[in-house]
Amino acid sequence: MGVAERRAREKDDLKKKILNAAAELFVEEGYESVSMRKIAERIEYAPSTIYLHFRDKADLVGSLCTTTFAELEQRLEEIVEQGLAPLERLRKSLRAYIDFGLEHPSHYAFVFSTPSSALQGVAAAGQGPLWACGMGSFERLRMGMQECMATGAIREADVELVSQSTWLMMHGVTMGLVFESDFPFLDRGKLIEHTLDRIINSLR
Repeated sequence: MGVAERRAREKDDLKKKILNAAAELFVEEGYESVSMRKIAERIEYAPSTIYLHFRDKADLVGSLCTTTFAELEQRLEEIVEQGLAPLERLRKSLRAYIDFGLEHPSHYAFVFSTPSSALQGVAAAGQGPLWACGMGSFERLRMGMQECMATGAIREADVELVSQSTWLMMHGVTMGLVFESDFPFLDRGKLIEHTLDRIINSLR
């Protein structure tokens, strides 16, 4: 590995470290309570280091959404490229969505569970990517539902209603497992598969 390549990788690793720390703090303390200085303290760097990567907190939020959820988009696209039957693709996509949330709990909780009223301080530069994150994955779900209905894999129904109710069920199980309360949950994998079975069966 050359010097330039190593420096680029180190820069990328530090940026990811900053974003991970920011997501954790946003969930723990709320967006408004978190400053760039707090984020720097979490990763034990000088605040000036943060500003080498992000103009301000709004810019950081935008990057948090676009860079992290690019991974979700990639996972969902890879499932599409497998050429599966519509219903099988839908189920695998639902599972990929839940798995993604569990692998990135702070990012998921911040983007999908922070009330809009709590983000009034986020400038338009940050709100755009934040909104696009949620709507991008939802649009894939809606298209999957439409295709399943068109091919007879599931029964005809109001696509928007079915898509939104399905997303709420996925979101519920994801958030329930993300926060891992003191409730005596059964095996995580078994719960997820059972939930997916119930979702798919309700659509037929």
